[in-house]
Amino acid sequence: MIVESFFGLSREPFSIAPDPRFLYPSEQHREALELLNYGLARGASFVLLTGEIGAGKTTLWRTFLEQLPSNVDVASVVNPKLGVDALIARVFEDLHVELPAADGPVDMIDALHGHLLLAHAQGRRTLIVIDEAQALSHEVLEQLRLLTNLDSSGRKLQVLLIGQPELRGMLASPELEPLAQRIVVRAHLGALTEAQTAAYVEHRLRVAGLQGALPFDGEALGLVHRFSGGVPRRVNVLCDRAL
Repeated sequence: MIVESFFGLSREPFSIAPDPRFLYPSEQHREALELLNYGLARGASFVLLTGEIGAGKTTLWRTFLEQLPSNVDVASVVNPKLGVDALIARVFEDLHVELPAADGPVDMIDALHGHLLLAHAQGRRTLIVIDEAQALSHEVLEQLRLLTNLDSSGRKLQVLLIGQPELRGMLASPELEPLAQRIVVRAHLGALTEAQTAAYVEHRLRVAGLQGALPFDGEALGLVHRFSGGVPRRVNVLCDRAL
């Protein structure tokens, strides 16, 4: 906390850990957040959020989750290399779904369908969020599409796919065309402009408690943008080291 104390800050301003408190409301971030909310309200089977590495996808979707209505149950999958059965088991775990007692194998899809029907009758909705979705196998993506067949209205089950730009290329492949057609909302985060980079740096410092003048002058901020390419995570690393 030596750096924070020296600059009169209450918290670390340039941590690379995702923190919704520090979400910089650039035009593209505001638009992406609005699109995610629209997709949820619209009942879209699939919503897609892509962005460059370090562009702020995780911070954005965590902000989105904090703003969800209280009647939305969320299952988060952060290990996209899971197989179909393991992924569904992870969803069951997050949703606290208890499998029915049976002498033989349990039909997990049927059990999930039963849970969705019960939740819907109680006025609840279910959202599955998958981060780093570009690492999902085609088999898992197809199973997710089949899961959404359980609810044609999108009022019981929706899926948010989050990934790097190559995810868009994957979804353009012919074998995934049925799933791609279900993606009603697509949002993408790119790099920040030089002006946005400067505003981003000031925003994080103000959120961290800075009261006075910025410790970076115009030339320094120009160099931060030049060496970071406007990628927020790189900006954080450079500014943290500079402080």
